[in-house]
Amino acid sequence: MADSTAVGAAPPRRHSMREAVLFGGVYGAVLASSLVAALTRYGHTSAEGRGYDAAWVLVTALASALAHGYAHCIAERGPHRRWDAVRSLRDEWPLVTAVLPTVLLLAGAWWGWWPAKGVEYAAFVLNILILFVLGLLTARWAARSWPTAVLMGAGDAVLGLIVVVANALIK
Repeated sequence: MADSTAVGAAPPRRHSMREAVLFGGVYGAVLASSLVAALTRYGHTSAEGRGYDAAWVLVTALASALAHGYAHCIAERGPHRRWDAVRSLRDEWPLVTAVLPTVLLLAGAWWGWWPAKGVEYAAFVLNILILFVLGLLTARWAARSWPTAVLMGAGDAVLGLIVVVANALIK
């Protein structure tokens, strides 16, 4: 069997698990916040509406993961093994996982565990906290001191906040 890389072609880049988790976590947290902001702005804040919102956030995350995995397949097109496309799609699980806390908050409002009105603020705070923790972790993994890591995490949370607000205003 011939080598899996053609002459002059770089082998497909494998993303590390850490990179995939961080990328998916950030993408998912921003996506979830943006969707909740948009759905709340144009939707209803009833319990039934929150059930619809939960389903919509989950379906959108699944579609985004599929699109992102597909984009990797296209961008890294070249000689691949048989199941590389499936593995590429499977590797998008961190994005879907990152929206699950928001889905749970919205579904909890639908199930009557807490009031449906105002649950978007809890989802928003939770996702900004996720961005802060991911920023803190990456800074610590990069051997930054704790004070620097906290500042970097706060900066990442603020950047996420800006992106979410911009997305909500655009929609």
